Amino acid sequence: MKKLLFSLLGLLSLFPVAAQWKWHNPVEAAYPVVQNQGFVHEIGQSYVRLPDRAHGVVSENVWNLSRNSAGLALHFYSNASQIRVRYTVTGGYSMPHMPATGVSGVDLYRIDSDGAWQFCFGNYAFQDTISYTYQLTAPNRQHELGFEYRLYLPLYNSVKWLEIGVPEAEDATFEWIPASTEKPIVLYGTSIAQGACASRPAMAWGSIVQRSLDYPLINLGFSGNGKLAPEVIEFINEINARLYILDCLPNLTTETEEEIMALVMAAVKQIREKHATPILLIEHDGYGQMYTDANQYAIVERTNRACLKAYEQLQTEGILELYYLSRKEMDMPADGWVDGTHPTDLGMQQQAAAVEKKVREILHIPLGEWTTTRPVTQRREPGTYEWRTRHATILEYTRNHTPKAILLGNSITHYWGGEPGHSKKNGPKTWEKVMQPAGFLNLGCGWDRIENVLWRVYHGELDGYQAQKVVLMIGTNNIGMNTDTEIVAGLRFLLTAIHHRQPQAKLKVIGILPRRNEEERIRKLNVRIKEMVETEGYTFANPGTSLLLPDGKIDESLFLDGLHPNDSGYARIAEEIAR
Repeated sequence: MKKLLFSLLGLLSLFPVAAQWKWHNPVEAAYPVVQNQGFVHEIGQSYVRLPDRAHGVVSENVWNLSRNSAGLALHFYSNASQIRVRYTVTGGYSMPHMPATGVSGVDLYRIDSDGAWQFCFGNYAFQDTISYTYQLTAPNRQHELGFEYRLYLPLYNSVKWLEIGVPEAEDATFEWIPASTEKPIVLYGTSIAQGACASRPAMAWGSIVQRSLDYPLINLGFSGNGKLAPEVIEFINEINARLYILDCLPNLTTETEEEIMALVMAAVKQIREKHATPILLIEHDGYGQMYTDANQYAIVERTNRACLKAYEQLQTEGILELYYLSRKEMDMPADGWVDGTHPTDLGMQQQAAAVEKKVREILHIPLGEWTTTRPVTQRREPGTYEWRTRHATILEYTRNHTPKAILLGNSITHYWGGEPGHSKKNGPKTWEKVMQPAGFLNLGCGWDRIENVLWRVYHGELDGYQAQKVVLMIGTNNIGMNTDTEIVAGLRFLLTAIHHRQPQAKLKVIGILPRRNEEERIRKLNVRIKEMVETEGYTFANPGTSLLLPDGKIDESLFLDGLHPNDSGYARIAEEIAR
């Protein structure tokens, strides 16, 4: 009787705890929110990787593995001090060579207002319902609207249902981020691509590359079944990607050299029938015991020799935009394997670094030495606008309108006027009188720095059209954060990225506008910017001098706050910007 009483009391005690959490179910969102997933219009409200119509077309093994959520993620905003994730899966929690945290676990990261990634450790329990609890008491120092979060889903299990909870008592904010519409990278591979044997989902090499590049990456790794099958390639061909990666050689080691060559060439040509998109072939990365086992060494050498022959033959046949990553370039360390075949986290990081380096070369998205030359996102004023939402709006706008001229900048541009519009407009009359007739599209984002514009350029805001003129007006928000040398280097780096994407456009750089208490530094900095811009062969203009008094200080009557011009201020500078 006492046992029964205690059991009842225990059950009753659970109800108040459950009532303290507000739960959010991704599949019940008003729009698709599962990231890194192809075929969103068919499977966007689920945690699978191929649509139902693939059943019976692809092999039964591929079909079953496609139910696993490898590479999928959920993105959201929240200011909660705690976050809980609860879910159930269909299969066993772990494997002999791979822990439950990798097979069936989840992985949470958050991104601060300046674009820095932070790993979130969660206490976890693998029971009938798996749960992760995250304590997130360090607040955002710039605003009270929290952080962007990214939750990576299990690598080797199928999610039946999942919910994310925030404390109800806090009245915490929670907002799903819609599934990205940017062109993804598509990875077709083996168990290594699927994620074996990462200790956590985000440590799969494809997920590491996804975080580093910040592009969607669709993981079509199928354990033991990445065999360049034409029926799988046919589904891959339905995805309009920015890059296709074929990493299937570890599952082709039983084929002859001639058979491997034929499979590689057929796969590349099948993709080329539908897409001119770059294709990256990756060699077999080797075995842990290949230097002590002559048979294993011979298998790796034969497999890679066949792939290289196929690559060279395809090149002689005129196949363009075909790239190659060798085992030597991957340079897997001796401790890079768990079981001689599947990478440790160290091995995953090594392969990810090699792939990232190659992809940056292919897609022309280099990194520089300074912070101003390393693209990052930002979320510094979400109370006024959401930065990622504006980026998505810009991409949609340029898909539907062909801009004649582009103005890239920060809040001085964003809140001036024009399209894509914002409710806050500091100089609408001048925009309508000068900039609109000149055909300018407003690609400003409030609080942007040079490195944020670089991210936007790398992520498509200048792609898909040819403008006659691109005007760059950026750098004031780097004052106080960077040296003059870093600012000039960042602008030079950014101009190279812009010119690569808009080679026909006339490029013009506007000197940093004067601002209260920084007039003298900006005057000297603009001398250096002018020298750099003209040395690079572009045009420089410095209309900000018309906003100064004879003593070199700003004319406060032309500013709203010592930084942003008012309509009278814009009237002083608009003609020279638009000219």
